[in-house]
Amino acid sequence: MDKIFVTGMAFWGYHGVFEEENKLGQRWYADVTLELDARPAGENDDLDATVNYAEVYEKVKEVIEGDPVKLVETLCERTAENLLSSFKTVEACTVKVIKPDPPIPGHYDSVAVEIRRARS
Repeated sequence: MDKIFVTGMAFWGYHGVFEEENKLGQRWYADVTLELDARPAGENDDLDATVNYAEVYEKVKEVIEGDPVKLVETLCERTAENLLSSFKTVEACTVKVIKPDPPIPGHYDSVAVEIRRARS
């Protein structure tokens, strides 16, 4: 299966288990990998045979900048569902959501959840 990567997408969202996160919001990043047959697009130079990257960004944005949820896992699930339902040529997707500034003590770069979902 061929893959399309859209990485380092940046958003502002209001997710988390703490009230302050829901009020103030914070930065979020996302990476997605879309699995599909890219041959028809490559052979025919046809955007309609593949996935428009700008539309991928907008679908991820709808979730991460959308209704607040408590868990990063929920953001991943909703993002994967949105991508699979929006792009019929995509057979599977991997979604990684990164929370760079969680309100937990310690020194680290970020916390993240990554999932892979495929059509059933």
